Amino acid sequence: MQYVAFFALLISLLLLILSGTVNAYALFTGDTKIKLDLIENIQKLVTVFIVLASLILFYALWVRDFSFAYVYDYTDKFLPLFYALTAFWAGQEGSFLFWLLCVCLLGTAFLYTSTYKSLSSKQKFIFWCFYFLVQAFFLLIITGPSNPFLKLNPVPLDGRGLNPLLQNIGMIFHPPLLFLGYAGFTVPACFSLALWLGKEESKDWLELARPYTVLSWVFLSIGIVLGAWWSYMELGWGGYWAWDPVENASLIPWLFAAAYLHLAILTRKKNYLHKTTFFLLHLTLISCFFATFLVRGNVVQSLHAFGSGGVTWPLLVFMLVYLLIVILALSKTVESKKLDEIWNKSGLIFITSWLFILLAAIITIATLWPVISKIWTNNTVGLDAHFYNRVCLPIFVGINFLMFLCFILDWKGKFYNKKVIFLGGFIFALTFFIMWKLNYKNVFSMVAVGSSLFLFIWLGWYVFSNKIYKRMSFLGVCILHLGMALIVLGVAISGPFQQEREFILVPGQKVALGDYSIIYKRLVEKHVPGIDIFEGRFEVWSKGKKLAELTPQKRLYAHFDDSFVEIDTYPSLGTEVYISLLGFDDKGDVSVKISLHPAVNWIWIGTVILCLGGLLACWQRKNKYDA
Repeated sequence: MQYVAFFALLISLLLLILSGTVNAYALFTGDTKIKLDLIENIQKLVTVFIVLASLILFYALWVRDFSFAYVYDYTDKFLPLFYALTAFWAGQEGSFLFWLLCVCLLGTAFLYTSTYKSLSSKQKFIFWCFYFLVQAFFLLIITGPSNPFLKLNPVPLDGRGLNPLLQNIGMIFHPPLLFLGYAGFTVPACFSLALWLGKEESKDWLELARPYTVLSWVFLSIGIVLGAWWSYMELGWGGYWAWDPVENASLIPWLFAAAYLHLAILTRKKNYLHKTTFFLLHLTLISCFFATFLVRGNVVQSLHAFGSGGVTWPLLVFMLVYLLIVILALSKTVESKKLDEIWNKSGLIFITSWLFILLAAIITIATLWPVISKIWTNNTVGLDAHFYNRVCLPIFVGINFLMFLCFILDWKGKFYNKKVIFLGGFIFALTFFIMWKLNYKNVFSMVAVGSSLFLFIWLGWYVFSNKIYKRMSFLGVCILHLGMALIVLGVAISGPFQQEREFILVPGQKVALGDYSIIYKRLVEKHVPGIDIFEGRFEVWSKGKKLAELTPQKRLYAHFDDSFVEIDTYPSLGTEVYISLLGFDDKGDVSVKISLHPAVNWIWIGTVILCLGGLLACWQRKNKYDA
């Protein structure tokens, strides 16, 4: 089966190179003999071949065919089936194949959309030139340095097993959603180039790109937050964002995409900054490849970066070539107005966009700091979480505050309703007072919570008083920002005001933390195929009432020397109790970390609301200036 899959990939590569060359020749020479149907059918055929190769790998994972080097590296006989299937994107080779699969399927689906059908023949040819280039790049990678179909001979009796940190429900959803987000930006990027370079005076490329970019941003958003939840639930360290290089890698394209989506509003409505907006869309796609460059290229040291090498230079060359194409495309003259005032909705949206760009630039430079600092020293040290928190969090709070101002100002710089000034002042004053009384004395947190609560109330009133619910797209925008406000609220409270302590406990011992009492009952030993489980039993009490029994675990996996933590929580919309079992001895005494996380679940709730709003925002709009 390895040969069938590999030749499917190889034939796809040859088809793309050949058809891409013919396509480019037709464009440069104006040869009309080349039929567009042929190009489109090649895309469909390539998609069939990539689907075939993917199904072969899925089947090999399903039956644990250890003649596949990839199956041997990431599964074993004890691994549950759904984790064995998710091993498809657990390694470098499989994740590149999955990304390519997403790109192919999205490209073929785009063939049947009204957006594609509205393009001229020339623009379609240009679109496929660039789209074939992206697909051919992936095929070069997976038929070369990252081939998922290498064969082992003799065939091993068992595999190495999947890293226990990846044996979590987050593994099922987090990587695929990230890759869907990355792949999703390929479609609007390529057809924006087609519209930009096509000589016909024609389409509003921003309007056509909007649903695709919003949907890709939504996939990326939920993928990132699922990764944070996974880190929170699986690693046992008590947090959800450590500013690890791999975490940063996914955040950078999200920030560029957020900047693009905001700046695109000004370009559509006010005819401002066409070239900047166009460049930001492509910078988003380039930063998706940059994220992979960091994760797979072994550029920086990371807790969960992985890659077998061989892809660093191809990724770097591809990013530079693509960037050169975009810069050359920017040489086209486009009519554009200059930004007028700053103190109105336009100015605030402009500032918000540039704050997103500033954040992306800071995080990129900080993440690459160990590489950059090699220029003048051999003792390179990465920047820790304290740096990011000091520099980035104030900017995030500033963006949240500007978001609240953008919704209460109209396009002429006037307040929608003067009463809103008094409402805002009252909510901020009440927030500061309550948080101060509750000992949440952090100015940035107070501003973030105050602006989030105001947005929550204001958007609710604004939607119903203006009957926004009749305009689905703009309703989606409002709901999206409501979700973002809840995420900010959760981060602003859970991060700075988390409490945690480590204890060594004997059975029956009781400890207190905050308003909670935790009683350690006993240690229980369990065995399942391939795993030895040591489970602590704890009771959580508050104000004389038993709230829950928590069972954090320490696990020993076959084929892995280290032990792994499985935490347990008492969830709450207020304060969540979080227990990690760090160690134990023969007597049943345990070492535990107990943490209290106020408002942490509002992050996950806000993400669900944000994504629902994002899906509504993709709705076809009757008025293109809705948002």
